[in-house]
Amino acid sequence: MDISPSELMIVSASRALAGNRTVFVGVGLPNIACNLARRSHSPDMELVYESGVFGAQPARLPLSIGDPTLVSGATSVVSMADLFMLYLQRGLIDVALLGGAQIDRYGNLNTTVIGDYATPKTRLPGSGGACEIAINARRIFMIMRLSKRAFVSKIDFLTSPGHLDGGDARQRLGMPGYGPDKVITDKALFTFDNPEREMMLVELAPGQTVESVQAAVGWPLRVADELHEMTPPAADELAIIREQLDPQGLYR
Repeated sequence: MDISPSELMIVSASRALAGNRTVFVGVGLPNIACNLARRSHSPDMELVYESGVFGAQPARLPLSIGDPTLVSGATSVVSMADLFMLYLQRGLIDVALLGGAQIDRYGNLNTTVIGDYATPKTRLPGSGGACEIAINARRIFMIMRLSKRAFVSKIDFLTSPGHLDGGDARQRLGMPGYGPDKVITDKALFTFDNPEREMMLVELAPGQTVESVQAAVGWPLRVADELHEMTPPAADELAIIREQLDPQGLYR
């Protein structure tokens, strides 16, 4: 079966969401992953969008967090301030999906600048709600394509905190959420299931090796004692992605 790297990421993220009820959703690949989960194994999942929509049931894939399709059938539509204060900061979000331009070994994200802040090579969109989400959601899943440009030893700007400098750094600062739990990429899957809260390779995409993944990461990679292969998408999952969620192939 011909499967694209993006489809592998979408399905892996969707499966990882099983068992979670409230999920904070962004646009792009996270959007497809959450809607795939709701249309397959988790029909009762509540999709939460930054624009103020709780319990969204979009009839089609939303083009942005401001797409009117999010409102129809939603449980609640409130202001962004109410969404963040009454849902996110109260600890009612099980999982949030984030991405970024850069990520380091502890899951800290940069979406602000590449290069020096005052004279950057590239100025990025910034935080939006990502910093608040990274602090307050119970757990964070990242979806990013694996490359040495993105997986760096030191990020140029800390936009959204991961596990900071590792260990119990988040707890010492009083951050309520656990922080990054998984990083889902097109070549591998990582977790932070160790005392140092360091990104750890646990699964390889078909055809990948530890060496090929290490070549795309800017620090000496921590590898789990037991490595597994990422399970390829099933035919029914691909059908939902290709026929219902992204028939034009904009993201997959």
